[in-house]
Amino acid sequence: MIAVMVTPRPPTFDPDVATSHLRAADPRLGALLDHVGACGLVIQPEVSTFAALAKSIVYQQLTGKAAATIFGRVCTASRGRSDRAPTPAAILALADEPLRAAGLSRSKLLALRDLAARSEAGEIPTLAKLRVMPDDAIIESLTRVRGIGRWSVEMLLMFRLGRPDILPVGDYGVRKGFARTFRMRALPTPIQLARRGAKWSPYRSVASWYLWRATELPAAVRIG
Repeated sequence: MIAVMVTPRPPTFDPDVATSHLRAADPRLGALLDHVGACGLVIQPEVSTFAALAKSIVYQQLTGKAAATIFGRVCTASRGRSDRAPTPAAILALADEPLRAAGLSRSKLLALRDLAARSEAGEIPTLAKLRVMPDDAIIESLTRVRGIGRWSVEMLLMFRLGRPDILPVGDYGVRKGFARTFRMRALPTPIQLARRGAKWSPYRSVASWYLWRATELPAAVRIG
């Protein structure tokens, strides 16, 4: 198991205030909160923007265990240890073979190299700069990187920067949790989810966390 992350910390906002707002704004969502319990959203700080996005690239379309194994191999290939996050210079200095041997697909290898090159060129904002940038500006900046889409940046905003008002309307788990919470036979469209989610602002990140948890509740649980 790799350990390139520092200790998780609480979110930058008050979870009690957030859940109180969500209960008042949307009683059906409040019923889900009752079943799940206290908000467990925590922030996973990264050593750099590059490290966060590199991990996001590696983890795409993989299970957590498989992705962690591959990312650990990438760390070892680039830094000599599985618990040291890769750096742009280390990735650019490596030939393709060690990275492919670590388990990276061709598309992920190209994405990682593009990210490293842009980072070395100063095109990727530092974490300190990201913390003072608006959400939309961060999405616009980081989605220029090959292999980094809106969803990847939304995950960084939620779980690395602690932004409270992110709703990933294209996320399958959020859509599935919404369908279960609101008793829909089919998954909601992104537009449907966004419209309902307007009620939850400015704490849509917390609502998203609870919708993910809805998919984990026992089948016998009836929400609301």
